[in-house]
Amino acid sequence: MSLKVTGKITKILDKVTGEKKDGSGQWVKQSFVLDNNEKYNNIFCFEVFGEEKVDNLNKFNKEGDFVDVEFNVSCNEWKDKYYTSLQAWKVFKADSGVEESETASAESTDGLPF
Repeated sequence: MSLKVTGKITKILDKVTGEKKDGSGQWVKQSFVLDNNEKYNNIFCFEVFGEEKVDNLNKFNKEGDFVDVEFNVSCNEWKDKYYTSLQAWKVFKADSGVEESETASAESTDGLPF
């Protein structure tokens, strides 16, 4: 199940990189903040993971853009603490409806965003 929210990108955070567990190179992710202008629960911090997704985020979007974001909610446990993230897998301009940034290969093969 994927979720969708529309709002304005208020901040694009710096890229974060690290070594892959299998030693095959580096991973990269980037977060961005979206404000949907609602009275409550109006700020969302999404992340995109992978070089292609990060490049597309920066190529097609900037602070102040109104976008639709399709995303999944992910939760991980580490040392008895739980961490929830909003993993954006599709970001496109809200006014045009034309996809500008899309994670894609897995989605096109089996409908799953990962």
